[in-house]
Amino acid sequence: MAKCDHCGKSTTFGHNRSHSLVATRREFRPNLQRVTVMENGKPVRKVLCARCIKTLTKAYN
Repeated sequence: MAKCDHCGKSTTFGHNRSHSLVATRREFRPNLQRVTVMENGKPVRKVLCARCIKTLTKAYN
C-alpha cells in the first residue's frame, strides 16, 4: 500500500553511514496521506504523496 496513487512514488532503500563508514540498510519512506479528491465530479479517496497534493491544489486553485 505504500505507494502514491498519482505518481507511483514508493519506499526506496539506501544506507546509514556511521562515523567509521559502516553501512547499514535504511528506508526512505514517502510522505503519504489519505485525501479525498474530485474525479469526474465525484469525490474519491486516494493515497497521495505530499508533493502530488501540493501540485493538485496549485492546479485547481
